[in-house]
Amino acid sequence: MFASRLESGARMLDLVVEHAGRLASWAGFALVCVMAFNVLLRYLFHTGSVAMQELEWHLMAPVSLLCMAYAIKHEGHVRVDIFHSRFPPWLRQVLEILSCLAAVAFSLIIIRLSWGYVMQSYLIGETSPDPGGLPYRFLLKAMIPLGFLLLLIQSLAATLRALIPFFGGDIPPESQPDRPFEHAAE
Repeated sequence: MFASRLESGARMLDLVVEHAGRLASWAGFALVCVMAFNVLLRYLFHTGSVAMQELEWHLMAPVSLLCMAYAIKHEGHVRVDIFHSRFPPWLRQVLEILSCLAAVAFSLIIIRLSWGYVMQSYLIGETSPDPGGLPYRFLLKAMIPLGFLLLLIQSLAATLRALIPFFGGDIPPESQPDRPFEHAAE
């Protein structure tokens, strides 16, 4: 009973990360378009724009920070498995809980430390120091706590899933990649 509640809670948290990741992934498409436009401006018209160059790294922030939790949700991260596969299932679950709780703590620390950084930028009306650069630098800096908030949500979902076997649920199977040819080299 309680195990099914943990799983439904984890699914709800996963939905937040899934939607945010899919939305933020469009920044990757926009980044490619902006970079192609900048290359065309530079090589065909021998001109450029400071704002467009800054927009490249303004778009890189959501790609890297907001999609970090999405990548973890879909097992797109690197996991070092030297000893893990030799451990008994209960020990693997305990290690999973501990690592998820460490990610929760790390996320909370980064959110707390970066919030003042974002607010300071907002309060002083920080803009680009370059002439013709982009205003509203606080929006770029706000990606830091927002990205780690998503990581916190995903870590909580993973913690709930790791707790399921301790409340009468089944031990989850070893994670399978989303793409069938991901481990073809093995």
